[in-house]
Amino acid sequence: MGMKTYNPKKVTCSLGNHIVVGYADDSMITIDFASEGTSYVVGADGEIVRSIDPAEIYTLKLAVQQTSTTNTYLQKMFDKDRKNGKGTFSVNIKDILGKEKFVGEVAWVTKPASFVRGRTQNNREWEIAVDKGKFK
Repeated sequence: MGMKTYNPKKVTCSLGNHIVVGYADDSMITIDFASEGTSYVVGADGEIVRSIDPAEIYTLKLAVQQTSTTNTYLQKMFDKDRKNGKGTFSVNIKDILGKEKFVGEVAWVTKPASFVRGRTQNNREWEIAVDKGKFK
């Protein structure tokens, strides 16, 4: 069977020319397929028709500490996108030890992270859409 090792310090994430730093203490990166994939309709006579959604959009949720410079970068890109539509960037995530990789040429912030302050530091979770993302 052999032993496997995971080290979160060996997971890298770049957004355009920005390297993500100051990750949250747990669940720092979550990637979900956001498109419908396939759906189906069953007719009154039981015949099934499948529809395949051609969109290849993924949702990337990135959790960082409130003091992370990544918050500044993502807010800047969100503001730029709303101003002139030029707030897109590429995504490159790699687990060096696990040999897993996720890439996307065009991504954008769909919604800024909530702003929370309390007795101790709070994490901020950013939601990013990635068009034509691919696991390699």
